[in-house]
Amino acid sequence: MSEKLKIGISIGDVNGIGLEVIIKTLIDNRIYDYCTPIVYGHTKVASFHRRAINAGELNFHVINQASQAQQRKPNMINCWEEDVKIELGAVTEAGGKYALLSLQRATADLINGDIDALVTAPINKDNIQSDEFKFPGHTEYLQERDGAAESLMFLVSETLRVGVVTGHIPLNKVAEAITLEKIVAKLKLMDASLRQDFWIRKPKIAVLGLNPHAGDNGLIGTEEQQTIIPAIEEANKNDILAFGPYSADGFFANGTYMQFDAVLAMYHDQGLIPFKQISFESGVNFTAGLSFVRTSPDHGTAYDIAGKNKASEISFREALFTATHIVRTRRETAELMENPLVIAKLSRDRD
Repeated sequence: MSEKLKIGISIGDVNGIGLEVIIKTLIDNRIYDYCTPIVYGHTKVASFHRRAINAGELNFHVINQASQAQQRKPNMINCWEEDVKIELGAVTEAGGKYALLSLQRATADLINGDIDALVTAPINKDNIQSDEFKFPGHTEYLQERDGAAESLMFLVSETLRVGVVTGHIPLNKVAEAITLEKIVAKLKLMDASLRQDFWIRKPKIAVLGLNPHAGDNGLIGTEEQQTIIPAIEEANKNDILAFGPYSADGFFANGTYMQFDAVLAMYHDQGLIPFKQISFESGVNFTAGLSFVRTSPDHGTAYDIAGKNKASEISFREALFTATHIVRTRRETAELMENPLVIAKLSRDRD
């Protein structure tokens, strides 16, 4: 039996739907044809959630380290010893504390190469804050742990891929955070990810404007003319096929997005609202630009339905599959790039 990829899973907030969608995903035995999952949490907490949603039997194989994981079984690393008070649907200190313990242990194994990728269940960005976690979200935390200068929040599905220039920042700080250098850096990350992680040879990227109607030639704002258009021109000089800026409303409403391999939005909601409208159940959040692979479902903790057996596992399952796909694609790309004949052919194609 060939060695399956080890995919680590952090459980997120213990009072949210994270463990529900994890359990619903891992009950399906077909998952084990593709990977060996390792959940970072505690069996008692998982059992509580399994009983709450009246799920079928799911017996975790308890291990102390990732190297002990068994194929064709759901593996669990217990990240703490004490009992946890679970209050489904409530925002509590415990929810953040144990989400962080899970994330820390999983990230350490990811960086050490003990697991091949990480899928993160949703956290509450408020109650997880502590002396050890002072970040707006997973993306920023993992970027720092990786030591990467830049990363890209990249929402992907079969029909649409959307990245953002600015992520988890207040709306009144977006305009000042958008610079030519920032846009070009994000375009480079997006272009590289499309080539390396999705095997798109000559990606076409659409760039959205910041202002209504993409500024209307300066009548409704000057960011397009002063910053965004020069950034697109600079990207083109670097052999990146970037186009725009497009007015976000018409771009998505008339289906123009289908003509491109990916879209770069200027801020969080500009990109994520249309993405979730178009690809909500199947969408995946992928952190591009890191040395390792991390994905997550494109939803939050959903406290309002926690423990009610209403959460859909589709996005989480897609996140799991996407992580395995990207790891394999990266490894195949690395193997191909070691072949001088392949490198020469790729160079000719670019020319």
